[in-house]
Amino acid sequence: MPIEPRQPTPTDQRPIGVFDSGVGGLTVARALMDLLPDERIVYFGDTARGPYGPRDLRQVREYTAQIVAWLAAQDAKLVVAACNTATAATLETNPLQFDVPVVGVIAAAVDTAVRSTRNGRVGVIGTQGTIMSGAYERAVAAAAPDVKLFSQACPRFVQLVEAGRTTDADVLVEVADQLAPLAAAGVDTLILGCTHYPLMTGVLSYVMGPDVLLVSSAEETARRVFGRLVDGGLLAHVASAEHRFVASGDPGVFAGLATRFLGPRLSVVDVEHPGKLAT
Repeated sequence: MPIEPRQPTPTDQRPIGVFDSGVGGLTVARALMDLLPDERIVYFGDTARGPYGPRDLRQVREYTAQIVAWLAAQDAKLVVAACNTATAATLETNPLQFDVPVVGVIAAAVDTAVRSTRNGRVGVIGTQGTIMSGAYERAVAAAAPDVKLFSQACPRFVQLVEAGRTTDADVLVEVADQLAPLAAAGVDTLILGCTHYPLMTGVLSYVMGPDVLLVSSAEETARRVFGRLVDGGLLAHVASAEHRFVASGDPGVFAGLATRFLGPRLSVVDVEHPGKLAT
């Protein structure tokens, strides 16, 4: 019996857009690069106006709309809001409508956490803006009403990561102090609700102990993006994916920090400046 010729797999060579208020979203970009090596990424770090955590959510909504419009103008086929505060402000709370599909970092992490918990007690750590938004509480209540969520704002963790301090003795003391309420609550699963936090996995795991599962929003979001591209026939197939990095602030400062988040495989990053954002 003759073999039917295989139909060509549809491809979409347009890039994936990724944005954050700064460099933390590069953990998401790196997870995407690992999971989808054929995909091109255009990354926008809003370093001139970040961090978003302390900002009013209405202002974050305005910034997010500007950046998504800019990435759509770069022909992005899908945009990842690699920022928990932006996700909370624009996708989980009174969602905005965009001209391009936008994936956030909250839902994927919550889905994994509620499936993984053994005792129904889940913790989440994040910036002040993310925690105060209540987005994780709403997402957990919608996904698994029987799961109890314990939230803790850890705003200084971002500063420590960007300063390259993730393992020293003072960091260990500060992390233990910040996570003490979650340890006392007996959580068995901890969502890293900020894209900076995966760089602190070692100390976070040490403080919480081996029985507490850490859920990275970066890795879970990358898996969700993979599924969206496969289901939509949007996967790219290129010989060598080339990525673009754009920062609204000083490109040199961004490039210096980027090497910590992207690792030695991408130790040299050329960073552009976008000029005035188009809206």
